[in-house]
Amino acid sequence: MVMTVSSGWPGLRGRRSECESLISLLNAARNEQSQALVLCGDAGIGKTALLQYLLDNADGYGVSRAAGVESEMELAFASLHQLCVPFLDRLDRLPLPQRTALDTTFGLASGAPPDRFVVGLGVLNLLSSAAEEQPLLCVIDDAQWLDQASAQTLEFVARRLHAEPIAMVFAVRTTDDQPTLTALPQMAVRGLNNRDSAELLDSVLAVRLDGEVRDRLVAETHGNPLALLELPRELVSGDRQDNSPGTSLAGRLEEGFLRKLESLPDQARQLLVLSAADPVGDVDLVRRAGQQLGIGEEAIAAAESTGTLELRHRVEFRHPLVRSAVYRAALPEQRRTVHQALAEVTDPVGDPDRQAWHRSRAATGPDESVATALEQSADRALGRGGLTAAAAFLEAAATLTPEPDHRARRSLAAAQAKATAGVFDDALSLLAEAQAGPLDETQSARVDLLQAQISHYSEGGNKGLPLLLAAAARLEPLDPKLARETYLDAFAAAMFAGRLASGFGIGMRQVAEAMREIKLPAAAGKSDVLLQQIGVLYTDGYAAAAPGLLGTVRAFGSDELSLDESVRFAWLAACAATDLFDDDNWDILTRRHLSAIREIGALSVLPVAITSRVIYDLYSGDLAEAEALVAECAWVAEVTGGQNTMMPYGEVCLSAIRGDAARAEPRFHKLLDDVTARGEGVGLNMIGWFQAVMLNGLGRPAEALTAARLAAASPLELGPPKWALAEAVEAGVRSENTAAATLAFEQLSSFTQASGTDAALGVEAGRRALLHSGRAAEDCYREEADRLARTTLQVERARAQLRYGEWLRRENRRGDARTQLRLAFETFSAMGLGGFAERARQELAATGETVRRRTVESTGNLTTQEAHIARLAVEGLTNSEIGDALFLSARTVEWHLRKVYTKLGVQTRRDLRQSLPEPAKHADR
Repeated sequence: MVMTVSSGWPGLRGRRSECESLISLLNAARNEQSQALVLCGDAGIGKTALLQYLLDNADGYGVSRAAGVESEMELAFASLHQLCVPFLDRLDRLPLPQRTALDTTFGLASGAPPDRFVVGLGVLNLLSSAAEEQPLLCVIDDAQWLDQASAQTLEFVARRLHAEPIAMVFAVRTTDDQPTLTALPQMAVRGLNNRDSAELLDSVLAVRLDGEVRDRLVAETHGNPLALLELPRELVSGDRQDNSPGTSLAGRLEEGFLRKLESLPDQARQLLVLSAADPVGDVDLVRRAGQQLGIGEEAIAAAESTGTLELRHRVEFRHPLVRSAVYRAALPEQRRTVHQALAEVTDPVGDPDRQAWHRSRAATGPDESVATALEQSADRALGRGGLTAAAAFLEAAATLTPEPDHRARRSLAAAQAKATAGVFDDALSLLAEAQAGPLDETQSARVDLLQAQISHYSEGGNKGLPLLLAAAARLEPLDPKLARETYLDAFAAAMFAGRLASGFGIGMRQVAEAMREIKLPAAAGKSDVLLQQIGVLYTDGYAAAAPGLLGTVRAFGSDELSLDESVRFAWLAACAATDLFDDDNWDILTRRHLSAIREIGALSVLPVAITSRVIYDLYSGDLAEAEALVAECAWVAEVTGGQNTMMPYGEVCLSAIRGDAARAEPRFHKLLDDVTARGEGVGLNMIGWFQAVMLNGLGRPAEALTAARLAAASPLELGPPKWALAEAVEAGVRSENTAAATLAFEQLSSFTQASGTDAALGVEAGRRALLHSGRAAEDCYREEADRLARTTLQVERARAQLRYGEWLRRENRRGDARTQLRLAFETFSAMGLGGFAERARQELAATGETVRRRTVESTGNLTTQEAHIARLAVEGLTNSEIGDALFLSARTVEWHLRKVYTKLGVQTRRDLRQSLPEPAKHADR
């Protein structure tokens, strides 16, 4: 689109509002209010022209540019590298983990595959460093063709921009494929109105069109500026046009560009194909490849004379449509010829992956040397964290492999990479090719495993469970370690499905029976023993499994754990600790698991680890820490664009234990519908458990009993059902449903007696007291207090005081009752348990003591992210350390803290420490 003056507007014709928005974006960035924007629209609609307008008006800004190239989508981080090249001399200013991650990502050094979020943080801080000298404008054109690794990283960075003087603008072509960058602010670029379209037509044609012809062109082009500029020239020159209904506007434009090139000499047309085949835009590389093909300066001049191509500092096409049209129109032999030339001039040491990529496109048939090079490129891509690129390299390698057995092996590896990247349809196609074989028994078993994993992760529900179990059984004699890991996956699937496992006759018991039959190695580790003991739990019962399981859980809590044990097995040991009322190891193992997941940066499973820890914090009374973790979960959802589908149990359970029914109850109802639809039985247990806790605190025992029964319907399932039984006893007694309370107590007692921990026996004693009277009841209350005093379960201890005080009041021992009730009221109020605090206050009032309601402490009107940052600041972390923990720049952390100070009316971190609620402290034990 051309820059014109129209109606006093010195900008792009018909784009005043868009241009003003872009200028506002620049001004905001200059004032350290970072902005990101995605321009989206059809091909030729004017996105590139708007980007150029932005660049033309970016005086005083540093500029970095990148563009997606359709043929380069398989090369991991290729577009990201384009954007970051101007700043690579600043890598040494980054913290070591980020510098190392970017060195590996960009192939500057070898190392372990970097976590993509550390890569994202490194890019964020690299750009932030560049913006310290002057505001920075980052422009990314044709973002629909970004390689996946670059697209994910750039979206991550754009979402983390807050207080840096950085503007980041993308242009994305509207396609039928999966939308790109949808989590970022969007500006739809639409066609010009009829008046502007007509004026644009008149401005570029030397002859005036007939009014009827002009109106037809305006209507046909729908105000598309590129079409308005290109198609009328063909009409005036008499060139043929394809106006058939099936031809898209973009297709007509591409055909128009190609017609203009038909008269070029053969060498000039070959130069255009060569330039289109090189995704880098490296002029020297294209010229050297041209020399290989005998392309002279005359051909270069002829190609440039058409205005479609320019070879200056970079190889640049007039419009991305020209590049794609030229490449697609070339005959296969023409494409192979130019790729071969590019491969021959590409440095095999400095850029082996691009050379292998060109060689693969030049191949005329199977070629083991090229396939080997592609397989090596896949290894390097995995080393840089480019899983999608690795899958593409492996797929190409399999296609070019002459030997059937090697082809099957590479197809299987490509399928695994595709599945891990979430491209399930492609993975299944590659699996079918692998099965064409020949495969050995181990490879065939891995095919079964991969099919099971794809079914489990792609279809949801429980369909993958029987396949996982079958794959694990088949792997046992072939790869025992992988078999045990597969059993763990099957168990996790069964555990989450719980009572909702359906359709295949396979659930927890069937998985447990298979796990019990695992032949352990001579030097079996804790993880192997843990799996077998979980099997015993579901086959022989709680009493048979409890002693051995307690010992293994305590070993997990006291021994040094490898990173693999912490990541893969600590969560299961923590679940067992919860089930066994082992509060010490519930604490230790949820903390260890969360720490390990944070260490490896696995955001996909971080919400699960956080939620496990939140539930412990709620029972230990540390609601401030729980609130910070809930904020972290919200942050993870923001960072990942909501890709993680973990139900927000932590958030709703926090509201529930606080007694905030107005907030919790609507969420509970929605969650019940959601988890039922998902086949997530564990959700029913979790929801019913904390519903019962909330309703018991609010004095609504009949409803609490219904909720507790929902949670305890399958009492052998790990964790929540046992704790829900305790709620059912209290709710049954208080709602005068003695039969329900007695039945729940009998079930609870069978578990607590087998466990024998202080927490288990304390919980049992307190619920037994509710079913007794006189001296027997008081003995139980005293035993409960004594045993719970040796635990970390502050909320249970305070609830024990409340129940004891209520019983004492009913016994007319008002002085003793006041002592217990006052302690309970003070504890609940300090922890922020509003429902239980009000229940204690009302009981105190019934004893004749006047107690004012207390407002639960909170962090005021801080956002969840501000609350989390404030919490980390109070813990002593520097801005840089907070930024590393939350994937923010230090400048953004400081910006958030200034807002926190303003909201809380403080000026320093010392003042901040006094303004936030203190976490509950564990009593000496």
